[in-house]
Amino acid sequence: MTVTEALLWVALPYVATVIFIGGHIWRYRRDQFGWTCRSTQILENRLLAPGSILFHYGTLAAIGGHALGILVPASLTAFFGITEAYYHIISAGAGTVASIAVLAGLIILIYRRATVRRVWVTTTWLDIAAYTALTVVILLGVWDTVVTNTFGGGYDYRSTVAEWFRSLLIFQPKPSLMTNVPFMYRIHVTLAWLLYAVWPFTRLVHAWSAPFQYLGRPYILYRRRFAPSGRFQIGARR
Repeated sequence: MTVTEALLWVALPYVATVIFIGGHIWRYRRDQFGWTCRSTQILENRLLAPGSILFHYGTLAAIGGHALGILVPASLTAFFGITEAYYHIISAGAGTVASIAVLAGLIILIYRRATVRRVWVTTTWLDIAAYTALTVVILLGVWDTVVTNTFGGGYDYRSTVAEWFRSLLIFQPKPSLMTNVPFMYRIHVTLAWLLYAVWPFTRLVHAWSAPFQYLGRPYILYRRRFAPSGRFQIGARR
């Protein structure tokens, strides 16, 4: 194991994870009022609506695909009769759709923030850093999914990247698995860890504050304080 391999494929993941967890704890304890996405919906909504929907739903689909591809070993899918060729078709097809949605949503959101003056003035340098990191990571992911796997010869990342990631989870890292991984994959993975390291200090923390309780809350009933005027109104006093 070389020094570079130790730094990139052992030290970086663990350091980024520690910063990710510790940074969120620190942010929550010291800056709860800043734990927000600082919504700009009131400033502009025409571009925000489609951009946000495409980006967030596409991101959820992409995260789900990453989780299945990395955490589920090939032996398990083979046990259920899913061949590698069939898995590749499903992965490439679904990944392409998710990639297009994420990229389209991100382009709309960046265009909105750059061209709408009222939105731009609310942007901080940390926002710019987060947008830049997200853009690069997403573009690399689109390249890996669309160019390499869908229209290219494909790459079996489950035998290298996935096994390396699972080795980190059990604290038995195998950096040698990343040695012959295509360059674009390695850059994508490296920048993803750097993104996790800066995540707690940006508006991305709002991802952990999704209002899921709204799904099960009762309806809010609105009543007039005074009865409506009008002779023929139902319920009006006489």
